[in-house]
Amino acid sequence: MRVLRRWMFALVVVPMLGTVPGAGAAWAQSPATDVGAADRDAIRRVIGDQMAAFRRDDAAAAFGFATQEIRDQFGTPERFMTMVREGYQAVYRPSEVRVGALVWLNGKLTQLVDVVGPDGVPHTAMYFMEHQPDGSWLIGGCMLAVAPGATT
Repeated sequence: MRVLRRWMFALVVVPMLGTVPGAGAAWAQSPATDVGAADRDAIRRVIGDQMAAFRRDDAAAAFGFATQEIRDQFGTPERFMTMVREGYQAVYRPSEVRVGALVWLNGKLTQLVDVVGPDGVPHTAMYFMEHQPDGSWLIGGCMLAVAPGATT
């Protein structure tokens, strides 16, 4: 399905260089020191809750943690879940999860999460977070990068 390719949930198959995701200077990264503890906790909770919904195969719940823009792109929870299940096993069925730094990455508030996919390949998931008018946080996209030194 073409709609599956339109979401920002992209798989990067090139290794990460140093601590900066992607290819060197192409990514501007800085610590998110301006984000308070309550927001940091809320961001981690949203990501954790979505991963828990993936584990339960609860498409509606997982879809609910995405921004309206993402929901509009996919139309249904089932289409969203199919995209994740078929293309992003590292977050759909991780064997290990470790929350990393919260950073500004190319102007987007991004939670880094180290995951190991069911195939044993480590990745860094970069969750692009969006603050909602009601004060909540939703996931505006995610990108996976194969961890340094990992082979696919």
